[in-house]
Amino acid sequence: MENIGYNSKKHDCNVKRYCRTMDLRDNPDLIAEYRLRHSKGKIWPEVLEGIRSVGILEMEIYILATRLFMIVETPLDFDWDSAMEKLAGLPRQQEWEDYMSIFQCSEPGSTSSEKWQPMERMFYLY
Repeated sequence: MENIGYNSKKHDCNVKRYCRTMDLRDNPDLIAEYRLRHSKGKIWPEVLEGIRSVGILEMEIYILATRLFMIVETPLDFDWDSAMEKLAGLPRQQEWEDYMSIFQCSEPGSTSSEKWQPMERMFYLY
């Protein structure tokens, strides 16, 4: 894989960042399907609307083999726990989570917040 950088989105406010991780099942066919389901036009519109409606400004998911790494940018006053509780109750969200659990190392019925584990920042350069 080529070493490339990714542009980041500018926001009209100061943001904080959440970094979370999860593993996919070690099956190339499932991983290919997971990638497809997260491509433009394939993610259910209700899921994208839900993510935005709870106050998330940007979300990126990176992949290396079976490891996923997610970066979420939010306003400074964002509360992760209350937003995830709200997200879990939105239309089609749990249906999406149950469908995604086919690909993920997670239990059916788990919410997004239960699947994606927080990562600890151990270094920064500023």
